[in-house]
Amino acid sequence: MTLARTEFKLRYYDSFLGYLWSLIRPLLFFGVIYLVFTEIFKVGRGIPHYGVYLLAGIVYWTYFSETTNGCVQCLLAREALLRKIQFPRMAIPVSVSLTAIFNLVVNFIPVLAFALASGITPTLSWLELLPIALGYIVLATGVGMLLAALYVRYRDIRPIWEVLSQVLFYFSPIMYDASRYKGLEGYAMMNPIAMLQTQMGHAFISPELRSAAVAAGGAIRLVIPISLIVLAFVIGAWVFTRDAPKVAEIL
Repeated sequence: MTLARTEFKLRYYDSFLGYLWSLIRPLLFFGVIYLVFTEIFKVGRGIPHYGVYLLAGIVYWTYFSETTNGCVQCLLAREALLRKIQFPRMAIPVSVSLTAIFNLVVNFIPVLAFALASGITPTLSWLELLPIALGYIVLATGVGMLLAALYVRYRDIRPIWEVLSQVLFYFSPIMYDASRYKGLEGYAMMNPIAMLQTQMGHAFISPELRSAAVAAGGAIRLVIPISLIVLAFVIGAWVFTRDAPKVAEIL
């Protein structure tokens, strides 16, 4: 927690706008995507409260991207600390995730305000946003730990993940809803992010949007993406724990 708090403060230290940058970045990205996909490509047509859907999706994705990309070089960036001080190495990728969680919480405040201003009525289904966020946290932290451990040995991991994360972004229903898969929803829902985004739209935006269970063709099929989330965390933690004692030597 101390590492995360320190990193959060240092990131915006001596910056004119300070912590506001954590809000401005996803909002600017949202603005560009919203204009392009509503005014030019008309992708948002037929999606209730598309602006809110898009903004919420971008905020969740920003957390995932910030955590995984931040973890890739997190050990190398703290090489001096690793050589001088004995402490649990796991604290480093976890601190990256915690810093991104701080930003996620801050960024979701305007999402809620935007939803209320757009006429969306709060319901008990909004509580599903918490387990959805937890799913993102478990997935991103697991992938982040795996990337951090692999990057120490294989420096090609960074450009490879940059490409893969872009592919994942465009193949996930962040700028569109699950109906765009046109009969392939069952396969698309195997992607954990697609499942989380689809359920977010149903629970937070409108019940008119299909739930992840309906899009997948049955709740039992959600076992696959949920298992992938857990598996990503288990594998990431195992690989990182296995390699942690040798990190300082390799670096």
